[in-house]
Amino acid sequence: MSAVLIDGKARAAALRAEVATGVAALVAAHGRAPGLTVVLVGDDPASAVYVGSKGKATREAGMISGEYRLPADTSEADLLALVATLNADPAVDGILVQMPLPKHMDSDRVIAAIDPAKDVDGLHPINTGLLVSGRDGLVPCTPSGCMLLIKEALGNIAGAEAVVIGRSILVGKPMAALLTNASATVTVAHSRTRDLAGHVARADIVVAAVGIPGMVKGEWIKPGACVIDVGINRIALPDGKTHLVGDVDFDGAVGRAGWITPVPGGVGPMTIACLLANTLKAASARAAG
Repeated sequence: MSAVLIDGKARAAALRAEVATGVAALVAAHGRAPGLTVVLVGDDPASAVYVGSKGKATREAGMISGEYRLPADTSEADLLALVATLNADPAVDGILVQMPLPKHMDSDRVIAAIDPAKDVDGLHPINTGLLVSGRDGLVPCTPSGCMLLIKEALGNIAGAEAVVIGRSILVGKPMAALLTNASATVTVAHSRTRDLAGHVARADIVVAAVGIPGMVKGEWIKPGACVIDVGINRIALPDGKTHLVGDVDFDGAVGRAGWITPVPGGVGPMTIACLLANTLKAASARAAG
C-alpha cells in the first residue's frame, strides 16, 4: 500500500481559477476589482518572498494589489495609523499585516485594530469567535486550505477521529474548530502531549502543524489515514545545501497512510489561494452592502 499524494498545487490552481471567475463577475456587476493590501514591517527575507508571491497571485486573479514595506524601526503607533487609514479606504477590501512583526510591536493589538470585515488572515478576535461558534466569517487561510484538501480526499468526515498536532492561533486552534464544525471528533495535541503516538494511531485524520521536523513517526500512522503535513522545516545537508521537510516522517508514513500531502507542494500553495478566496468573499460582502 502506498498513499495517494494530495496535489496541493493542482487544488490551489483550481481554487485560484474559481476566484478569478468570481472577480470578473464582481467587476462586471459593480465596476471595480477587489483590493488586497499587504503590510510588511522589517526586512525578513522569507516574509519578503512571501509578500511578493501574494502580490503576484493577487494581480493574476484580477485583483488590485497594494503593498506597504515599512522599516523595522517603524513605531507601533505609525503601523496602527496605517491600519486605520486602510480600514477607511473604500478601495481596500482585504488587509494583511505580515507576521512576525518586530519585537517592539504587540501583534495582538495590531490584529485587533484591523476591521474584521477586511481581516483576510482571519485572525481578528471577532472572526475567531465566529469560527468557534460555527458561524460565517473569515477563516485563517492555512487551515481553510487544509480543510479543502481533507474534504476532497475523504468527503464527509462526520464522526471521523482527527488529531491536530499544534495549538497555534494561526493553524492548530482554527483547524480544530473547522474539524469540530464538520462533526469530526477532535483531539488537539502538541509537543508536550503524553503518548502522542497513541493519539495519532487512533486518528483517521492527522494534521501536523508543530514545526518540528519528522516529529510524527511513520509507524504511528493508522493504516489508511489522511495525513496533512503543514510543517515547512529547512534542514541542512552534509554538502552544505538545504532541503525542506515536514513535521511528518514522509518516507515512513507514505506506506501506511491512505492520503498524504508532500512537502513542498502540499499545503503551501493552498494558503495563498485561500487568501485570494477570502479577499473575494470580503469584497463581495462589502459590495452587497
